[in-house]
Amino acid sequence: MQILIAPDSFKHSLGAADVAALIKQGFNDGWPQAQCVCLPLADGGEGTVSAIVQGCHGELLQQDVQDPLGRSHQAVYARLSNGEVVIELAQASGIQWLQPGELNPQCASSYGTGQLISAALAHKPKRLILALGGSACNDGGAGMLTALGVRLLDAEGQNLPPGGAALARLHRIDSTGLDPRIVDCELLLACDVDNPLLGPNGASAVYGPQKGADADMVAELDAALTHFADVLVAQGYRDMRQVSGAGAAGGTAFGALSLLGAKLVSGADWMLNRLKVEEQLGQVDLLITGEGCFDAQTLRGKAPMALLKLAQRAGVPIIGIGGCLGSGHQALLDAGFTALYGTQEAGLPLAELKAKAREALYLCALKLARELAAKAATS
Repeated sequence: MQILIAPDSFKHSLGAADVAALIKQGFNDGWPQAQCVCLPLADGGEGTVSAIVQGCHGELLQQDVQDPLGRSHQAVYARLSNGEVVIELAQASGIQWLQPGELNPQCASSYGTGQLISAALAHKPKRLILALGGSACNDGGAGMLTALGVRLLDAEGQNLPPGGAALARLHRIDSTGLDPRIVDCELLLACDVDNPLLGPNGASAVYGPQKGADADMVAELDAALTHFADVLVAQGYRDMRQVSGAGAAGGTAFGALSLLGAKLVSGADWMLNRLKVEEQLGQVDLLITGEGCFDAQTLRGKAPMALLKLAQRAGVPIIGIGGCLGSGHQALLDAGFTALYGTQEAGLPLAELKAKAREALYLCALKLARELAAKAATS
């Protein structure tokens, strides 16, 4: 039995490489005859740089950047052998850099992401992939644009302060100082969501609460992003607010689409294509994937769904192991997953989930391996 283990990370608890290793350990102990190959994945969110470097043998580079609150820290990005550069927004502007009491999308900024892009442009890449996901900001990419030379001005001609709330005071955009190197580089946005910029399915309403926004703050941020989009359109920029995925990373996708000429691509599809997963599926008997929670959100462009399509095309059964099984996971079984397993109960406190994540995942994989081994022995 040849098995490909290709999971995404378990958000807030285990990286994709750890998830793959723990599943493999469970299979090594529960079904030693099975031959397992690990291929950690990401879908444009956290872990994209790590996964692409491991899978494509790229080079990791470091850069001093600002975190969402303006503090300096080291971020990494990847340069691949074909000259492409891969940047992960979460490395600079991710929620991972903030303590729970620091979450505040009114003032969190994507400035550090712009600093990473600027550093990457020094390598003169023909293509730059910006992986969107895991952001702490809700500023429509305003901070990113500022770091690249764009000025966002109020009615008095003063630069706006960082954060999404300040966009309500935007009067004019001056892009004459935009880094000219961006013109010579194809900018792809690897996106794992399909939300537009505004409204009940937009950046503020759907993801704002995860970043610390209450109901009043969500309304304020949505209004500020609406004003941002209106000012852009009034100055002749393309109206990208309704584009599927424009709301990714607190609207950072919107800013990049409107002012940087970026293109949106499925983060999952880009990753699977870059790692040549379809070719590998032709050599295995079973595919095991995983993510933090299998639920209705999994259906919306996440890596497991992209894997499902490839597995169905290759005629390979696919099993999912998640940190938990959430609302809507039955739809994944209906779509073609052979089976889904949750390692812990949904709704447990985050601290408890993190404390038990490794043991629970290993035991789940061990149990699954023994079940499959027993079935193979009787068939």
